[in-house]
This record gives sequence, C-alpha cells and structure tokens, in this order.
Amino acid sequence: MKIESVFDPAFQQYGQVLTGYDLNALLTTLDAVTPLPDGVDYVPEQGELQVLPVRQEISDRAYGGMDVQLGWCSGHNTKLNCLEYHRDSELNVGTQDFILLVAKREEMAEGRLDTSKVRAFRCPAGVMVEVYGTTLHYAPCHVDPAKGFKVVIVLPRGTNLVKPAINGANPEDETLWARNKWLLAHAESSEASQGAPVRLDGVNIDIADLL
Repeated sequence: MKIESVFDPAFQQYGQVLTGYDLNALLTTLDAVTPLPDGVDYVPEQGELQVLPVRQEISDRAYGGMDVQLGWCSGHNTKLNCLEYHRDSELNVGTQDFILLVAKREEMAEGRLDTSKVRAFRCPAGVMVEVYGTTLHYAPCHVDPAKGFKVVIVLPRGTNLVKPAINGANPEDETLWARNKWLLAHAESSEASQGAPVRLDGVNIDIADLL
C-alpha cells in the first residue's frame, strides 16, 4: 500500500475536494473543544460547531438545504478495524493532516470486502473533502503521532444515533449498526467483540510503518 493524495485523480472515484468555504472559525473551535485521546473518540454533533455560520453554508451548498450535524472524530489511529457507509456523502476537514482508508461498495462481494481493495489517501490540514455515499470509510488515521488528528465530521442530522428496530430480512440489515450507518468489522476490531458483524476479510491494515 502507498499513501496517495486527495488531490490525485485516483481519489475522484471515492470523493472530491470542496473549495470556497471559510473554515477558519470551524477549525479554531474544533481545536478548542475537542480532546485528543490516545485512542479514537467520536461525537456525532457538537453544540459549539452547530452554532457557527458555516454550518448553514454547508447545509445549503454542500447538501442542497438538508439539515446537517457537525461533529468530530479525534485521537490517534493507524489501523483499518472497520469500514462503514451511509446513504449519503460525508464531509471531513481536519486541524492536522490526516489519512483516510477507503474502498468502494461495488467492490464488495456477497456483503463482504477483501481488505486488499482498501486504499489510503492523505488530506492536508484545512482541506475539506467529500466522501461519497458509495465509498466505504471509517475513522481517520493520524500522520504525526505527536499531533494525532482532529477532524470535523459532517453528515445529515441524526446519522450515527440509535438505529431503528428492523426485522433483519436481508444480509445488509445485519450490518445496520446505528442510524444511517452500515458497518463491516474486521475480526480483530473492538467493534467485532461488541457484536458488530465481521464482514472484512484479509489483513487488518496498519499504516504505522508507512508514516
């Protein structure tokens, strides 16, 4: 595996870089209110981010008027562990460079994915990327272990909250882990030990040696 850039043409099948947004207040606030744990923490919606004017701009421009939530993911991470998808795009922007491990939903076979399909893309600090709804993704990875990562996560409001009660009538239903969140876990992940369906085959990718 090599670490590519979100500005490389190869990223275009997974997402795109979004420009023309003033993200200074968003990133300053994120840095001020977000902890930096040794592991990974995630909060779907952060009040201090929700009240910023850029939230409405993102809602109007990036989501065409849909209501959105601004949350965060922060900490230290170099492993794949899981992949997830939503029925819509997710936006990410960080205070530090970070790396996304991604694959395509159409690369799945019978609801499973071989981790050899996963690619790594580096996103510079302050650059906002859209991760398409057809892209499998999960927690960011840090570039510098001394700095970790702090990344804003933008999604339609309600995503990653309590999932609806469903009857599990098909294999995809089995992977619904939270609201608007379908999860494929690797057997070595903590999520698998919590009951998440193991749907990732192959090596649990660790990019530590690439940094």
